[in-house]
Amino acid sequence: MRKNKLPEFLKKYFWDVDFEKIDEEKGALFIIHRFLDRGNDKAIRWMWRTYSKNLISEVITKRRGFSPKTANFWADLLNIDKRKVVCLQTPYLKMRQMHWPY
Repeated sequence: MRKNKLPEFLKKYFWDVDFEKIDEEKGALFIIHRFLDRGNDKAIRWMWRTYSKNLISEVITKRRGFSPKTANFWADLLNIDKRKVVCLQTPYLKMRQMHWPY
């Protein structure tokens, strides 16, 4: 078994990629984003044990693609200034509404 292989119980979150090729360290931003957006309690607990709060906060502040509800939730939980969360900024929200008007 590879050193940086994800636990098998997380496989269901990576239906769209080759799970065996995901590296826990190299794919950290992708993995964290997926769990913040779609993870259950068990996946979130694993994420907290595996990655630093700073890295998790970086994903919330710099990655796009979170819904406003999800971004607000994690920003509140991690005590992040919402003005620093890129997907909560007006230009991104306007662009998002052009593609998905809900």
